[in-house]
Amino acid sequence: MSEISQFYVLTTRGDTIIKQDYRPEIEGTPEIFFRRMKFWEGGDCPPVFNVDGINYLFLRQRGLYFVCTTRHNVSPSFTLEFLARICRIFKDYCGVLTEEAIRKNFILIYELLDECIDFGFAQGTSTENLKAHVHNEPVAVDAAGGVKMPIMKANFKSSTAVRKPIAVSGDQAQKQENEIFCDILEQLNVTFSSTGQVLNSSIQGRIQMKSYLAGNPELRLALNEDLVIGRENAGAYGAVVLDDCNFHECAQLDEFERDRVISFLPPDGEFTLINYRITGDYRAPFRIFPFVEELSPTQIELVIKVRADMPETNYGANVLLRIPMPQNTATVSLDQGMNAVGQLAEYRDNEKQVRWVIKKFDGGSELQLRCKINLVSPAGASVRREIGPVALTFEVPMYNVSNVQVRYLRIPEHARHAAYKYKRWVRYVTQTSSYVCRV
Repeated sequence: MSEISQFYVLTTRGDTIIKQDYRPEIEGTPEIFFRRMKFWEGGDCPPVFNVDGINYLFLRQRGLYFVCTTRHNVSPSFTLEFLARICRIFKDYCGVLTEEAIRKNFILIYELLDECIDFGFAQGTSTENLKAHVHNEPVAVDAAGGVKMPIMKANFKSSTAVRKPIAVSGDQAQKQENEIFCDILEQLNVTFSSTGQVLNSSIQGRIQMKSYLAGNPELRLALNEDLVIGRENAGAYGAVVLDDCNFHECAQLDEFERDRVISFLPPDGEFTLINYRITGDYRAPFRIFPFVEELSPTQIELVIKVRADMPETNYGANVLLRIPMPQNTATVSLDQGMNAVGQLAEYRDNEKQVRWVIKKFDGGSELQLRCKINLVSPAGASVRREIGPVALTFEVPMYNVSNVQVRYLRIPEHARHAAYKYKRWVRYVTQTSSYVCRV
């Protein structure tokens, strides 16, 4: 059992916005923590470290530092998992995990901490169980910083709608609409060769749910009928093959083997119904093709072509390419060609890196960046190896490469009365975890 002396939340500026002392044995640690973390020798600060006999354990979430301190020999994995659950509870009750949300809900935050930590010992971290003991009402704050949700068409909803807080009691609970949100989130790990061929690839996916249904009725989620678990069972051509997967404890799998239907009673707050992993071949949404040519002993030309291999109806949002340059680079001139609307390319000399930002990358299109690299001294044999690898980050809304699909999500008739009205929202998002092309 971990014995926590302090818990506090810091901003990236070092401001302490939440602080709770559980044992009067440590003083002044937020300043010590922030100074040591910011100026850690050798790069990024580890999540667990010791200074003058005090153990610091922290998580960084949404630009905030959630920190526990103790003089005791605690379990790091237990304490970091506890911090992750604290973050999840704050997000469930505040709607979104931001500095503004915590500042506007600080009374609610302290009430949650009183229920989750008793004299430094971790207590229950179930959003559903905490509702019986928490009485302060949340102040809704959306991700953009306002307090008003946008009005959408009947069959569409803003992506920030899922970030509203869980109603605790009273008028908010009565006014809250019956809704269930389902996100199919996939993170890609892809490595390309210098010729654009895929060397290895994998998908880490999850189906994430958040319920605002009154009474927590039973739900039924149906996936592709051609879904196969285990590559040894992939007999049918074109089947969607999951290498492995695991389910939330609330999932009932009686019908999953036959019909790919999961029955479950959704707990309050956000939870992951399924985690899955795919290592087979799939169509990468972006292909990268680098070309390097030595124009002279002190000048190298690098051309990066990126093609969006996805349907024209889809697009990549917030696409960012980071291209490391040689250490003896003097200047880099950049040319994005004729179609450079919505793009920004710059060379950062202090990082020796070119950054190419594309706000919206339409499916089926191709873009090119030409980099003329001027060197301080003549290029040696190793200079070319210092270029790259090209790292790409992006997000593709309403698209997933694995073809894992939700056939339906509904409350069975036996679990609701005829007058019970509810709405279901399903969203697909593809993101990058590691998307790299060698040069």
